[in-house]
Amino acid sequence: MQADYIYPTYEVIRKDERCNKCGLCVRECSYGVHYRSDDGRFILSDDSKCVNCQRCVATCPSHAIKIVKSNCDFRENFNWSGDSIKEIMKQAGSGGVLPSSMGNPQPYPVYWDKLLLNASQVTNPPIDPLREPMETRVFLGKKPSDIARDEHGQLISDLPPRLTLELPILFSAMSYGSISYNAHAALAAAATDLGTCYNTGEGGLHENFYRYGANTIVQVASGRFGVHKDYLEAGAAIEIKMGQGAKPGIGGHLPGSKIVGDVSRTRMIPEGSDAISPAPHHDIYSIEDLRQLVFSLKEATEYKKPVIVKIAAVHNIAAIASGIARSGADVIAIDGFRGGTGAAPTRIRDNVGIPVELALAAVDTRLRDEGIRNDVSLIVGGSIRNSTDVVKAIALGADACYIATAALIAMGCHMCRNCQSGKCNWGIATQNPELGKRLAPEEGRRRLVNLLTAWKHEITEIMGGMGINSIEALRGNRLMLRGIGLTEKELSVLGVAHAGE
Repeated sequence: MQADYIYPTYEVIRKDERCNKCGLCVRECSYGVHYRSDDGRFILSDDSKCVNCQRCVATCPSHAIKIVKSNCDFRENFNWSGDSIKEIMKQAGSGGVLPSSMGNPQPYPVYWDKLLLNASQVTNPPIDPLREPMETRVFLGKKPSDIARDEHGQLISDLPPRLTLELPILFSAMSYGSISYNAHAALAAAATDLGTCYNTGEGGLHENFYRYGANTIVQVASGRFGVHKDYLEAGAAIEIKMGQGAKPGIGGHLPGSKIVGDVSRTRMIPEGSDAISPAPHHDIYSIEDLRQLVFSLKEATEYKKPVIVKIAAVHNIAAIASGIARSGADVIAIDGFRGGTGAAPTRIRDNVGIPVELALAAVDTRLRDEGIRNDVSLIVGGSIRNSTDVVKAIALGADACYIATAALIAMGCHMCRNCQSGKCNWGIATQNPELGKRLAPEEGRRRLVNLLTAWKHEITEIMGGMGINSIEALRGNRLMLRGIGLTEKELSVLGVAHAGE
């Protein structure tokens, strides 16, 4: 008998009186949870394989299935939780690192939920967004500190390259390989429809998506996968990935099982080989080295594209951001520790880094104090869940927000947190052609457009209630925020007053 047997986390409950034995659940489950009995008369389930993706629940025509969390656990112990014991047992059996996906699930404070927004009343009346113009367009890149005119009194409009977005939301980096072709197709098309951008991640750009270049951010990561001249020239901006919120300080790993067909060709690595990104860029060990890469990319693209530097939210991020702002970068992207990923070591995901709210406030304050805030724009990501998170982020100092998990949920993701397996039943985090077909690109596109259209409407409603009619007037306007349930130190870092003050 196996000494470390672990009772299944989830149980499949099947109502026999409703089940018509159609076998759809058997066909739809890529994990092999459901199967027919030897005589074919019954549908049975192997609970140990269930990840609670709820594909069977959603597709069962007679609503005969539900998934419940097992109540069979170890004896209560505040220090040694059931999850802690199970993780030790798994590592004792495998000898390997515990892989995890999506964002940090630990009960750390979510500062978005501890910030309240202001509203105008009599002395500063609100604005009706249905009847008055509201400006949600944002410009990412260096902004001039002074207005300059030529000898004829005409404005000098020789501005550095920048991104123009119709709303302050972009689709964050998700590489081709970590997510499916159809998911990328939906993101690229939706970004074009919305007048925003999507990020290729570090997996290169499939040749079919070059036509979306005006709405594409191409990424240069430590592995340099898929990076070549045409790739750099295809995008509207270039992002140098120095760190990722879900796994600060380490590189990436896409298993060889996902390096197939077009993924292999796009990444320019052999089929079946693991795509392992080193922890550092091996040509960057200082701000001076980073500056060299920034200007190398600008030189390679004839100074026509803004360069973004993406960093993870870590303890000394304000000083790091100050250096990046002086390196020649046009935009800094800050990724908080709740940010999602296809695969990360559990221990790093859950314990390394800081919330993006604190990182953003610290960076914005530092850049303002040093008089260089207009030298760079700030994008923040790491679990932006709704339109109010966007508004709060901008009021804290962001120019725009990255979303990824929210976009995946819009396309059908059920957060089963098993992306690393490649068996995504919803056709998103998989390279299995049969599973990939489950996500229709046009339907994904429609749902993404619907989501951000709704968010844009809510953002204008909130801004109107504040008496603010433009994103630029909201940026860094912390007077519009109040904290609740926060310590004096937290309020100080965030730069906001307590509710009631």
